[in-house]
Amino acid sequence: MDSLSSPASRFRTLSGIPVDAVYGDGPAPGEFPYTRGVHAEMYRTRPWTMRMFAGFGTATDTNARFGELLAAGGTGLSTAFDMPTLMGRDSDHDWALGEVGRAGVAVDTVEDMADLFAGIDLGAVSTSMTINGPAPILLAMYVVVAEEGGVDRERLAGTLQNDILKEYQAQKEYLFPPRPSVRLVTDVIGFTTAEMPRWNPVSISGYHIREAGSTAVQELAFTLANGFAYVEAAVAAGLHVDDFAPRLSFFFNSHSDLFEEVGKFRAARRIWARWMRDRYGATDERSLKLRFHTQTAGVSLTAQQPEVNIARVALQALAGVLGGTQSLHTDSFDEALALPSEDAARIALRTQQVIAHETGVTNVVDPLGGSAYVEWMTDEMERQATEVFDHLEQLGDGSLLEGVYAGIDDGWFVGEIADASYRHEREVNAGERIVVGVNEFTEGDDPSARRLLRIGQETEELQRKRLATVRQGRDAAAVASTLARVAVDAAESTTNLMPALLEAVRARATVGEVVDALEGVFGTYVERAVV
Repeated sequence: MDSLSSPASRFRTLSGIPVDAVYGDGPAPGEFPYTRGVHAEMYRTRPWTMRMFAGFGTATDTNARFGELLAAGGTGLSTAFDMPTLMGRDSDHDWALGEVGRAGVAVDTVEDMADLFAGIDLGAVSTSMTINGPAPILLAMYVVVAEEGGVDRERLAGTLQNDILKEYQAQKEYLFPPRPSVRLVTDVIGFTTAEMPRWNPVSISGYHIREAGSTAVQELAFTLANGFAYVEAAVAAGLHVDDFAPRLSFFFNSHSDLFEEVGKFRAARRIWARWMRDRYGATDERSLKLRFHTQTAGVSLTAQQPEVNIARVALQALAGVLGGTQSLHTDSFDEALALPSEDAARIALRTQQVIAHETGVTNVVDPLGGSAYVEWMTDEMERQATEVFDHLEQLGDGSLLEGVYAGIDDGWFVGEIADASYRHEREVNAGERIVVGVNEFTEGDDPSARRLLRIGQETEELQRKRLATVRQGRDAAAVASTLARVAVDAAESTTNLMPALLEAVRARATVGEVVDALEGVFGTYVERAVV
């Protein structure tokens, strides 16, 4: 019998029954096509990263929340930026009025980025940044802050969302037209491949597609199609698939239909592995392994009886773990009402810790594998996703990249998501789908007793003053010179823009100024109305 101190003693039920790593037949976890997981031992060897999403107010405000999350046992950082930053506008821009620091942290310059990570060893922590249109600019700022703090760029570990295609399909935080925007994505891929070996240059995101109202199948299919499109774009830019594909990552939503979500995650790994090997010629095993971050479904949270959201989040998080996620964010129960309060964020993190340490689900790899229902659901997800790929290939004359461009241009993605969202809302309104506290079991809501996080006007005033101080203290001629270089390099389609962006932000050019320089060359995207 194993002693209680032996490694094997960890893998027992509460009753002391020893359990094996894997049950069932077929390809094992860690073996192609990785349906059952990308690692042979999964969480038995290493738990998922508990990467909690945070961002509000000024960089100093968010830095304090980062410290709280790390002290509470969080193992990775993830940054939410405010709407002006996401849209590439400075905090003193007319469009920013009333939005500074409200839905995320305001970052205008390198000085804000330095405040954001003050006291945090960027060579030791893994950081994720949820930003897309201005993503290369924010990455440049992060690199400059690290290097000015004595941390070389090759030591930096983390993920840049940088998934612009899904912006045109779902989230709508785009700046430039699709083709030059994808060029920026491939520039980041090329730069990080050469100089930042621990960095994930794109987090191909189904999360926002699902939040816009898509089905699980649409989330799966549209996300992987976008991933294949980036592979085609990077190869067309002269990169070899096995040089960059190992650092591509994914970001999925985990919704409330537990078995559908598990089937979705398993199908995603299998589809990616087969396509990367058979269509794109990848031979490095790491290129075939789909690694992903999961966030519970913000769109499922209710303002009515918000404490019930704790149960929703726990079940959605469990689905992500049973599906084999590499990192996880759990939403706070009060997010339908305001930015997460400190207490709510702590409960969200504790939810992950309960799953990891009290439920026993980490003892067995792919514990639902072999279930007739789960295996059928995995197959059905793949079958329906393949129908979407076939349609996009037809639109693009055999190219997924061109098919995705065509689907954006003619509004196909937007229309498909809108139809799915409408069907779901109609079912809820008709009582065909029960949402606890909304259309059934509605008694017991007392909003007056809640403490919510509020961002006041003083945050915007403080940030504007901060920006003005940076502008006054910098070398205006150096800023103008570096911005001119950005415009010149943007006009040269084969020139990687990252060196020019690094030079500009090092001179303390703002996010908005760099975006203006790029817009002068690329233009601004205006969505065509879908009738």
